[in-house]
Amino acid sequence: MALRPVMVNIKARDHSAVGRFWAEALGWNATGGGSGVTTYVGPAGDFVWPDPVYVCVDVVTVPEPKTTAKNRVHLDLATTSAAHQAELVARLRDLGATPADVGQGDVPWTVLADPEGNEFCVLEPREKYRDTGPIAAVVVDCADPRAMARFWDAAMDWTLHEVTDDQATLRSAKGTGPYLEFLRTPGVTTVPDRVHLDLLPYPGDDKAAEVARLRALGATDLDLGQGDVPWTCLADPDGHEFCVLALS
Repeated sequence: MALRPVMVNIKARDHSAVGRFWAEALGWNATGGGSGVTTYVGPAGDFVWPDPVYVCVDVVTVPEPKTTAKNRVHLDLATTSAAHQAELVARLRDLGATPADVGQGDVPWTVLADPEGNEFCVLEPREKYRDTGPIAAVVVDCADPRAMARFWDAAMDWTLHEVTDDQATLRSAKGTGPYLEFLRTPGVTTVPDRVHLDLLPYPGDDKAAEVARLRALGATDLDLGQGDVPWTCLADPDGHEFCVLALS
């Protein structure tokens, strides 16, 4: 048994506006959910969710605005050249992104925030991310990358590529799509996550058994006031929220 990450969930007060921003940012399509409180952002064309490689974006309405604390999870966007990086940053600012200072100092990447303040990075060209698509990585701040690697490597069917005291990296076993990266970040502020991963079982697997397996690995139940919903909210050993979705 194993799970696959299928969506990055972003909380927003205005799901439509933030969803449109991310669709334009990634060159993807935005589709309103039937509930009226969510916007799905996924690749254009004949895309059928869930995709074996793409990790989509799901923007969900919440009443609370983002706090001033930096999100513990963010997206890194890939670029193919210095000119592409400059063009993308300019285009994103035209779409409503604003510069963000998270203490990064003088770095070759650009830190921005979406229209509701969710931080993300536009990376300088890196060979590692040449074939990821627009999302280079989902980046998670944590206290112990080695512990996170042990949990997430066991939780998902992705391949573990790197583990050090400072960073752990996983990617789809297919060798395409974005990376999942855990960065050691001492003193990170623990706040409710406005960005988190949604995982999905494979057809034929039992969701309840998968949730039980995650609990045995160190996940804990999380009550966000979600009530009676078909998905299960959990927290990983470092306290990051994630959800296990139900197969439709």
